Amino acid sequence: MHADDQVDRGVPAELVALLRDADDHRPVKIVPSVCRGCGGRVFSVLVNASGAERECSGCGGRAFIADSGEYWTEEYREDDEPGAACCPCGSGEFEVAVAFSLGDDGTVRWVTVGLRCAVDGFCGFYADWKIDYAPTDHLLTMV
Repeated sequence: MHADDQVDRGVPAELVALLRDADDHRPVKIVPSVCRGCGGRVFSVLVNASGAERECSGCGGRAFIADSGEYWTEEYREDDEPGAACCPCGSGEFEVAVAFSLGDDGTVRWVTVGLRCAVDGFCGFYADWKIDYAPTDHLLTMV
């Protein structure tokens, strides 16, 4: 772990380890996904190269992760149709955590989405993308 890493409460240890290993030795902020509607922590997830969208298994509330919504349009989807994330066990329900790789100035440089299967605990990377603009503080709350 980097001395400046930040891990919010509620991120499963397996996801912390996985997401920490994914970065390029920059500090990261790792945040769990929590449904704003019901507080649920299990989701089905659609992913493509442009981002990810999650749907709460409890209430059906949907939310884009980070800036995914800006790129989740027909124009972008034409070449990169989103697909449902699926665990090797066949389950499509996951705990979700996002690692924000931070630059020297504290801005987000990279977003990595990790999922932990709600059935068997399998963890994997399911989406990641570069952020090449600033300011980026708003992204840290869009999990």
